[in-house]
Parts: sequence; C-alpha cells; structure tokens
Amino acid sequence: MAKGLSGRQVILAASRKTEEMEELIRRQGGEPLNYPLQGTSFLNEEQLRAPMRAYLEQPVDWSIFMTGMGLNAMLDIAEEEGLREEFIKKIQQTKVAARGYKTANVLKSLDCDIAARDDDGTTEGMIRALDGHDFRQKQVMVQLHGIENPRLRQYLEEHGAEVYDILPYQHTPPEESVAAACLEDILNAGSDAICFTTAIQVHALFQYAGQTERTGELQEALRQQVMPTAVGKVTAEALRERGIDDYVVPENERMGAMIVALSKHFEQRKD
Repeated sequence: MAKGLSGRQVILAASRKTEEMEELIRRQGGEPLNYPLQGTSFLNEEQLRAPMRAYLEQPVDWSIFMTGMGLNAMLDIAEEEGLREEFIKKIQQTKVAARGYKTANVLKSLDCDIAARDDDGTTEGMIRALDGHDFRQKQVMVQLHGIENPRLRQYLEEHGAEVYDILPYQHTPPEESVAAACLEDILNAGSDAICFTTAIQVHALFQYAGQTERTGELQEALRQQVMPTAVGKVTAEALRERGIDDYVVPENERMGAMIVALSKHFEQRKD
C-alpha cells in the first residue's frame, strides 16, 4: 500500500472516533495531531418553548426542517406541553420542506406531504428544491440545529419571504485555547492537512479566526499551505461558504475513506 502521508502531519478537528482516524493516518505514514473543534450541542428546552408557541399561534406558510433530530426535539416538547396533535396539524397545514432522509422519514411518519426535498443533504440542495416556489410575502419557519444558516436565510429573504428560525439545540464553541492552537498551527504551516468531519468544525475555526481578525490569513493558509479535507458534501459545502474551493473530499462519505483520499492526494502530488 502506498503511503501518501509519509512525513506529513495531519490535524484532526473531530472529537469522536479520533483513535480510528489516528491509526489510519499512521498506516498511511503520517502523524496525527488532535485539535477538537466540534464543541458541544445541547437541547435547550426552555428557550425552545417560546418559539414553539409562536409557531403554533402565528400564521405560517412554509415549514422548513433541516434536521430530523431537531424535528424530534420539537415533537418531544410539544408532547410535554400537551400540544403534539396541534403541532402535527400545524405542520400539515403548511407547505413542508425537508433536508435529509432522516428528516423526511419523520415527516412521512406524521403523514405530512413534502413539497420540497433536497437531493444531496446540503443547503444548496435544499435551495435547489425550493427554487421555483413562490415565497413573496410568505411566512417561513426554518428549523435549524445549533447554528444559523445565513445562506438559506438570504435566499428566502431575497425571494420575498419573512423568515424566523427555530434552533432546538444550542451550540457551544470549542475551548478557545484549542481553536487558538489550531489556528496558529495552520497559519505557521506546522501541519500539511486538516480533516473536518462536520460543518460545525469548519465554522468554529473560522468564527475564532474572525474574532481575532485573521480570517484572510486563514483562507490564504488553507489555499496555499494546508490542505483542507472534508468527510462529505455537507462539510465541503461549509468550506465553500468560507471561501475555500480547493479541498479533498471522498466519494464515499466515511472517515476512513477521507483519510485514504487525502493520502492519494499527496501521493499524486509526488508524480
């Protein structure tokens, strides 16, 4: 087996299954370095109750659900409040859009017709599905996970919608010392690549760079010195949203496939 990572140091931004990825990197001849950028997400029930009531009480034309986990959390809160049937009926009375098969499966179990469904799990896929629908003067609820989605909001507002988000889960950024150390490593080209396994990891790194006014430096480093690697389409989309268009992403969206794809990338650069 070719060892395309020989002499290469690879940052892992994940916080789970890191031992497996570390072993894969070593098998490819590389040296792993852990900077967990995932942070934590937690269900904030109290902050969810008020938006849920507003959803039930206000006129809503479209309900856009971006995660099955978030939709299930909303259903659980509705159950606790004795409003499950009312909540389901409200969804059924609106036009419904779903991102991802898990979200779609939950909605189908509730006998909700899906008017728009993404084709690849990304925000751009969701926008393609929404394209052609009339959002002028429409009230649109968007259920997100733990972070906002400026690209989707921009699309909807540009097409005349009034948008409000519901975030069942709140996201806590990674430790500042970890983000700082990762940023310094990248800016100093201490490592050859960085592997992201979620979009949140990408956004967390760029958010910290923005706080320290070094976004431009980070973009330049990822374009010229350190190869960004994404586990799949959604994570790759986060890189594009941050101005990074050159990256490694495997066809098979698995962590092991990501390490192999990165190894092949460096092996090809030797030729």
